[in-house]
Amino acid sequence: MNEQKTVSVIIPTYNRACVLKEAIDSVLAQTYRDFELIVVDDGSTDDTSEMLSAFADNISTITTFHRGPSAARNAGINASRGEWIAFLDSDDLWLKDKLKKQLDFFTQNPEYYISQTEEIWIRNGVRVNPRNKHKKYSGWIFEHCLPLCIVSPSAVMIHRSIFDKIGLFDETMPACEDYDLWLRIAVHYPIHLIDEPLITKRGGHADQQSRKIKHLDRYRIQALCKIMQNAELSTSQYSKAYKVLKKKCTIYANGCLKRGKNQEARKYSQLPDQYKNPKAG
Repeated sequence: MNEQKTVSVIIPTYNRACVLKEAIDSVLAQTYRDFELIVVDDGSTDDTSEMLSAFADNISTITTFHRGPSAARNAGINASRGEWIAFLDSDDLWLKDKLKKQLDFFTQNPEYYISQTEEIWIRNGVRVNPRNKHKKYSGWIFEHCLPLCIVSPSAVMIHRSIFDKIGLFDETMPACEDYDLWLRIAVHYPIHLIDEPLITKRGGHADQQSRKIKHLDRYRIQALCKIMQNAELSTSQYSKAYKVLKKKCTIYANGCLKRGKNQEARKYSQLPDQYKNPKAG
């Protein structure tokens, strides 16, 4: 497992031994073979470690204290050696040609450094259609990334040089860390969409971050403020980001009022005022 590989596949996991084996099997079944598979066990307390021992000859395992998906993915990135990096959430699956088709695209289009694929959605064992707001776009998609996360970690392949320029996942964010990263990337890079479902995205279970953590817009607001302060946005990008920030702050502040959190409501109502001027912050 020490030789250089073209692709590093990173699976972060926490207490998902019941589904992790299927995720690993879907990677090991890929038609493209020049990859390393790194599973980052984020401090699981179930029988994850015993299950992983059965794959010892085919994967690398990193075990960490439980710090969340950002830290787990970052640990995998830092340990990886591939030119390209692909993530797979431990409850999702890849179709067998996923890696091959993305690498074929990059070979034919060397100006691109990141792509994602379409996906099949399964909720509680039933196939469902994504809502219109989850529609994926291709190319310079910064504007489309502002309302919510439309890039799926399990569908992405990224050239490792992007992380040198953009940085890694923000480990201070307990949720929406992927939304934050895709925003930062979409400012500087076009994100190509391979318009073919090459992953199965399984959801609906109780341990999903999006179900465990309430009021996700609070973290999207955090990501928007950060990018408006630190990124070199064009006038148009800044204007669109400000419009979304203002909308999200209004919605979140109204929710705070309904919960009797008047001070927090006032804070978020006033927050957009700091960003009216593009040089604010």
